[in-house]
Amino acid sequence: MNRQKWSLIAGVFLVMSFASHTSLSAAGDPAPPEKIRTVEGITEYSLENGMKVLLFPDASSPKVTVNLTLLVGSRHEGYGETGMAHLLEHMLFKGTPTHQNIPKDLQSRGAQFNGTTWYDRTNYYETLPASEDNLEFALKMEADRMMNSYVKAEDLASEMTVVRNEFERGENSPSRMLMQKVMASAFEWHNYGKSTIGNRADIERVPVDRLKKFYKKYYQPDNAVLIVAGKFDQAEALKLINQYFGTIPRPERKLDKTYTEEPAQEGERILTLRRIGEVPSVGVVYHIPAAAHKDMAALDVLESTLTDDPSGVLYQALVKTKKASSVSGSIFALHDPGVLRLMVEIVKGNDPQVILGILFDTLQEVRDKGISAENVARAKEKLLKQYEQAENNSSRLAVELSEWVAMGDWRLRFLYRDALEKVTPEDVKRVADEYLRANNRTVGIFEPVKESQKVAIPQVADIEKMIGDYKGREGVAMGEDFDVSPENIDKRTTVKTLPGGVKVALLAKKTRGEEVNLRMTLRYGSLENLQGKRTACEFLPVIMKRGTKNKTRQEIEDELNKLRAQLSLSGSAGEVNVGIKTRKESLGKVLEILKEILREPTLPASELELLKTQQIAMLEKQKTDPQSRAILSVRRQLRPYSEQDPRYVPDIDQEIARVKSLSQSDLQSLYENYLGASVGEIAVVGDFSEEEVYSQLGSVLENWKSEAAYAHIPAEAHDIPGKLTEIIIPDKANAFYFGGLTFPMNSTSPDYPDLIVAGSVLGSSGLSSRLGDRVRQKEGLAYGVGAFIHADTIDMRGSISLYASCNPDNMEKVETAIKEELALLISKGITKEELANAQKGYLEKQEVSRTSDASLASILTTNLFADRNMTYYSELEQKINAVTADAAQQAFAKYIHPENLIIVVSGSLKSQE
Repeated sequence: MNRQKWSLIAGVFLVMSFASHTSLSAAGDPAPPEKIRTVEGITEYSLENGMKVLLFPDASSPKVTVNLTLLVGSRHEGYGETGMAHLLEHMLFKGTPTHQNIPKDLQSRGAQFNGTTWYDRTNYYETLPASEDNLEFALKMEADRMMNSYVKAEDLASEMTVVRNEFERGENSPSRMLMQKVMASAFEWHNYGKSTIGNRADIERVPVDRLKKFYKKYYQPDNAVLIVAGKFDQAEALKLINQYFGTIPRPERKLDKTYTEEPAQEGERILTLRRIGEVPSVGVVYHIPAAAHKDMAALDVLESTLTDDPSGVLYQALVKTKKASSVSGSIFALHDPGVLRLMVEIVKGNDPQVILGILFDTLQEVRDKGISAENVARAKEKLLKQYEQAENNSSRLAVELSEWVAMGDWRLRFLYRDALEKVTPEDVKRVADEYLRANNRTVGIFEPVKESQKVAIPQVADIEKMIGDYKGREGVAMGEDFDVSPENIDKRTTVKTLPGGVKVALLAKKTRGEEVNLRMTLRYGSLENLQGKRTACEFLPVIMKRGTKNKTRQEIEDELNKLRAQLSLSGSAGEVNVGIKTRKESLGKVLEILKEILREPTLPASELELLKTQQIAMLEKQKTDPQSRAILSVRRQLRPYSEQDPRYVPDIDQEIARVKSLSQSDLQSLYENYLGASVGEIAVVGDFSEEEVYSQLGSVLENWKSEAAYAHIPAEAHDIPGKLTEIIIPDKANAFYFGGLTFPMNSTSPDYPDLIVAGSVLGSSGLSSRLGDRVRQKEGLAYGVGAFIHADTIDMRGSISLYASCNPDNMEKVETAIKEELALLISKGITKEELANAQKGYLEKQEVSRTSDASLASILTTNLFADRNMTYYSELEQKINAVTADAAQQAFAKYIHPENLIIVVSGSLKSQE
């Protein structure tokens, strides 16, 4: 089930003394947590104060995730309070008397963290390297800010503008605004019709005292669920949880349950949205039951069979016929009755009314005849694959459980799986006939239409009674306790070379669910012989997956779903990149599929035309997107190459022309004359047999040589005079700033560690950095702001990128703030505290990244390309720790010259007046 939410990070009170916790302990320690039940490795406990706790240990993941869910979202907001739950989420990052700078505390520990708000809940989570100290820090901090967060008028004044900027970013998207208005029309009374981001006036005017009351009412232990997942000692975790959460008194107030019920719809509702944009679209929603209802699994399968690419019946009717560039859908699975949502982006020149006619005719046929057994089975395999992959990632599952808790009970997740496995074509036809009725829909279009009649939505029975004494089934296979230090990774990795020349790194280890990740890069061509072939290089890997001599695109997708496997191909000039995620038992069969894709592609012309249509539609949308336009303009200016050079960056119209002129013969020629397996890198990480996989890889790539000479295409730094460009795009509530410059440096350059630390201080986080502290936290000018330093692996090309999104009226202030912070870093340097935090935060982020097998596979392929091992990272860590404040300042001043920045600001700027 697809769920959207507003989060603190894109791309991002009532103060109670912490002594209130200790005073309870002095009067009498709380009773030990009471074990309630265990289902499939997840154990539920209850604290004396009414708080629920879910523990999910996973020793195979050397990280720990702490997720605090408060059962309050936009559903609980009253008149004048829209957006309050989301605004409060932002305020909880403003600190407490004990934790005065929460973003900095989290960043210094290398945490991956966020906060999100949705209709039924708000959650806060952080994933850190597994240690008792990090676990205690996270639990203590979450308990502290749940009860003792600042809610100051001055913080609200600055954060209000940040949230308003986030609101304005949503206003930039016509399709998002269309769906917001469709939801508002579909729900006349229930709060699900109001966007979680809130009403602009409510965001701007909410009194701080009202926000404090909301905080005190809902942020209490009896309205909270704590989830801890990953590598931790359960006994110690329970002890710490009771120490920090169990000592919070149970509140005297009793929360009232929400009771507003949306009446059954008595006729089709239609709305029209007219606003500037390039790509027309239509949206439709149908009312459906709450997430706990027995029909939810069948509805999920129905949505997949409608919109799946390429087997979905709506995809076949609209995208394959080139009337639409895309069809998408989602199920809003919520505590109360939600909706099934469908969106169609239309190819320019087609009448939206005609598109709606085709859509409604197709849905009527589904109601009359149902969905084929083949497509129902295909959708179930896909959804079960997604379920299983979440099951294998304890950090992801910890956050996902927030959704099920908010729907009514975390065990609904398992009942949903059980029901999904039993869904039949007859079930899918029944729910289609029940809910896909004209009088039950709300339509958003660019022209009006009509409809009528009524559908009653069934309510959910008692969830506890329905669940009963459900026990679940056996958990998935557990992984080993793997040390992610560079030294251990080197020790466990075997490096070989296939007979044809491709390098291979094999890291076999026990993983949760016996999962395996593979990354492959095949290199071909040269700067000279790939002239004029950039677009073909980008399209070729994608079209290769869409048909082979023995399999159609659909057959390939069906087999991958049955194997619970993900297989992706992408490309750039001179590269084909492959990614695989699957299970140990399926890897051999997935590699057989990959062999067919690489060695026997048919490059079907019909699929090429579909891809071209979709790419052109995406490019047309970028014409009125401030962020896309700004980034593209800077990239073009920093790459001053001739138009035929594969490194050249075309503008949007040039790219559209290139896509339109691309032919199947272009791709066939590129494949036959250039592709081969003489140069490249492969890394495999996970549960597999080294000898078996090495042999299989040899079979995939054997006797495959390129006819064309290979030479690495170098990345280059260019000394270009600084320039400020304005791109005016009318009717955009959000503007975008992007700046950059390049300089000679690679990842082994002596100054690289110094510059990395300086860049981290400047803008590595939009919440805790020089730019984040000033532009977002202090002045409230931008929702997103930051700066990134990058250096190529082997080529002498380093770069800095600076970005910010803001209200167009604030652009001049944003430009000034960034300019001043750059100057201050160069002239005044950095403090010892900033240095220590930057060093610790950077190194712990690297450690966290190595806990992901997919990321680790990418690291190993990079090492093979650069002819190095993990010693590079050990030495880099030592160099990062040895950086001094003076060295960081000097490196920044040496390479970053603000007067040479290429800056582009884009949107509805003042200069258009």
